[in-house]
Amino acid sequence: MLKILSAPNPVLSGETKSISKIDKDILDFIEGMKESLENATDPVGVGLAAPQVGRSLKIFIAKPSVKSKISVFINPKIIKKTSLQNTKNGEKIKKLEGCLSLPDIWGEVSRYDEISLEFLNENGIVHNKKFKGFLATIIQHEIDHLNGVLFPKRVLEQKGTLYKSEKDEKGQDVFEELKI
Repeated sequence: MLKILSAPNPVLSGETKSISKIDKDILDFIEGMKESLENATDPVGVGLAAPQVGRSLKIFIAKPSVKSKISVFINPKIIKKTSLQNTKNGEKIKKLEGCLSLPDIWGEVSRYDEISLEFLNENGIVHNKKFKGFLATIIQHEIDHLNGVLFPKRVLEQKGTLYKSEKDEKGQDVFEELKI
């Protein structure tokens, strides 16, 4: 299992390199990423990018639900963004996001509801697919990681709110607004 790095580790804010060859090293690395994601329990992880486990590579994985199979995305590139139902009364809808590299920090972020993505899978096959809803949100969050951007930057750009979570005496998460 690979260790998930916490901010402000410099790997999290650096540039990532494209993968030119999917070899045994890359496949072993992806397996380590999968194990790390599966073992993230507080909070449960839904996505993990290579920089979060110490490698500046254009790879991320996603698992939108407990029962989902983990999807692998290598050299991903968003080729189209569409806002379908991402507004309410003309205002962009913001949803709460967290990050395994920012324990106990949460923020309201507006993301595109649908994206078209070009990427390689772990077998080196090129895919061009549309994603929407929660998986589209995860993909945008993870691509931000590949560009050295952590979600609080998006919160600040969108004039949103950041929160810190703590456990109460019953073990439930309690959120407190962070003053910026």
